[in-house]
Amino acid sequence: MTDLGGGYTARRITLESYREACARLEDRIFGGNWLYSFGPAAKAPPPLGENFSWGVYCGTELVGWSHAHQRDERTVYMADTGLLPEHQGRGLYTRLLPALLETFRTAGYTLVQSHHRATNNRVIVPKLRAGFLVQGLSLYEGGLNVALTLSLDPAYQEAQHIRSGFRAPDARGARGEAARRLGLEPAGTRRPAPLPPLRLPESSGPGEDLGGGYSLHPVSYEVYYDIYTQLEQSAYSSVSFDWPAPGRLEAPAGRRYAWLIGHQGEVAGWQMSRQWDRRTAYMVNTALLPAHRGQGVYSRLLPVVLRALEAEGYDLVRSHHHATNNAVLVPKLRAGFCLQGLQVDDHGVMAVLMLSFSEAYREAMHVRSGLLKPHRTRGAGLGLTSRKEG
Repeated sequence: MTDLGGGYTARRITLESYREACARLEDRIFGGNWLYSFGPAAKAPPPLGENFSWGVYCGTELVGWSHAHQRDERTVYMADTGLLPEHQGRGLYTRLLPALLETFRTAGYTLVQSHHRATNNRVIVPKLRAGFLVQGLSLYEGGLNVALTLSLDPAYQEAQHIRSGFRAPDARGARGEAARRLGLEPAGTRRPAPLPPLRLPESSGPGEDLGGGYSLHPVSYEVYYDIYTQLEQSAYSSVSFDWPAPGRLEAPAGRRYAWLIGHQGEVAGWQMSRQWDRRTAYMVNTALLPAHRGQGVYSRLLPVVLRALEAEGYDLVRSHHHATNNAVLVPKLRAGFCLQGLQVDDHGVMAVLMLSFSEAYREAMHVRSGLLKPHRTRGAGLGLTSRKEG
């Protein structure tokens, strides 16, 4: 039995007990989801293989469950986790995850996989914080799902960072092993010499307080770009395609918005956004120099930048990030962005995120993903109306 705190515990239960709990409680947990009804199955299910079922209890009452089963010789699939609505929002899922993952590790699995509706940030965020990586999107009978995979092998986890373009292979530790297994020649371990600190330009003004001694300063695009070109190599370890020549065309015209992040009068990072289309802003480039990471600065600057973009009249905010860069994906999802695609470009394998300032649009995306059923107001913008409501 695992103590989850606050009067909650988790313990292993039989497959039959799990199935009985599903039959009794799943409508209360998942009744708001929107599913396609296939009707009776024509084929028997494949053999289940090794399986793991847990019950989540509040005192002696079963209030949820988690079920997983073997997918292949190295993979376990987390197929189903649910908590009754009145017990959600208390951090139970986050506290349960480590116990489940340790069970899979002890059982000898290398990979842990799961699928979740693409707008279900309440589940996706704790999974990413536990080390899962975004590995795909699929359209299925329940809607639009995001595929997540956790590797219990550090070298495989590093290999995914290398494939996404988020990190370069080198000869050290797990990255060296990942390079060997990918058949790559590890890059040298030399790093560019750190540049001396840059003072904030006088034109940046007092800025907005971000807490912890940090501030955000609106600047012209020209000032931002001068700082960016000086510090780019110090800020990024990602690997983009090395184009042999500069682009031959002018950048598309559009509004641009730039900020510098300051700390004790020095440049700690930057943010640049631009107009994407008539209703969308694109957050192009955000960076914190290494010494300023891990202190919550990115999470604190996001609301400031989003307020500024909303005040400019945008309905949507778009951004692209390496699909394995959980350090950025997590605060973006917690701020209300949703996964809306994956693309491969000159920077690597990129997750496409979108935030809407419109509650109606956000609900429409939950309907698209299958997380919510349509009804008169929720599906109206999509031309969808629940049959039960006429």
